[in-house]
Amino acid sequence: RVKRFKLRFSHFLLRTPNLDGDFWVSVENQKVLIRVISFEEEMEQSPAPFSEIGRRARDLLTKDYNYDQKFTFSIPSSSGVGITATGVKKDQIFIGDISTQYKLGSTVVDIKVDTYSNVSTKVTLVDVFRSTKVSLGFNIPDHKSGKLDVQYLHQHAAINSSIGLNPSPLLELSAAIGSKDLALGGEIGFNTASSSFTKCNAGISFNKPDFSAALMLTDRGQAVKASYVHSVDPANGTEVGAEMIHRLSTYENSFSIGSAHKVDPLTSLKTRFSDNGKVAMLCQREWRPKSLITFSAEYDTKAKNSVPKLGLALALKP
Repeated sequence: RVKRFKLRFSHFLLRTPNLDGDFWVSVENQKVLIRVISFEEEMEQSPAPFSEIGRRARDLLTKDYNYDQKFTFSIPSSSGVGITATGVKKDQIFIGDISTQYKLGSTVVDIKVDTYSNVSTKVTLVDVFRSTKVSLGFNIPDHKSGKLDVQYLHQHAAINSSIGLNPSPLLELSAAIGSKDLALGGEIGFNTASSSFTKCNAGISFNKPDFSAALMLTDRGQAVKASYVHSVDPANGTEVGAEMIHRLSTYENSFSIGSAHKVDPLTSLKTRFSDNGKVAMLCQREWRPKSLITFSAEYDTKAKNSVPKLGLALALKP
């Protein structure tokens, strides 16, 4: 009886994709508590998407490093409308954009306008079908930029697909299976215009609260990338990590080593050293809640007459 009830109720869930929360149903004069898991809850239980494999090492070695002058101003809103203005000065060129996000129930609309009058729009629908998120994006005036993204989450799988909305679309598909601790996945991309593969990668990751390890086959099978991050002192946010890349065609090896440490609850430091002789440092200070100022520097020890690269980023959020 229990098995027959499960089959009937799963069929009922497929017919009511927007159902959410806890409720009671009556089965043979007995009350049964039923919980319907939302897309966000499914995300917490399912394995991370393929793009997240090795993410912890990438964040340690590259996140927040910036060698330009960058300014970000965000205005959140409890009514569902948020505005963000971003400006970046590279040498003598200034690039900026203004983006807004509108949330209404399970629908999210993102609109961004840059200094070149390009308009980017993305509409996201959550739980259109059970555990599924659908996004439609396009740019104006580029009429060939339309793209449809579909993300499906399962307790032991995460699938992402993308298709360009034009006569010769770019097709992309990625999938990861496993759990939050252990995930195995791959991705492929196919350009129908040239009948060629643009992506063909695979990877495996093992994650625990105190360490994370990943092994990937990238560049369409031409390189092997291995990364590892270890939490030395969680109380002070101290982490060390490394990433190594071996190119199968040329037998070349490259690596980067990095660290992160919190000086105090509001100040953090990061360092990075690469085999090409480049040394980088980052200092970030949260001078008010959710408002950050970040200073980055990089120096090439192997280059003659090298001038250090300096960058400053300011993020304000009232």
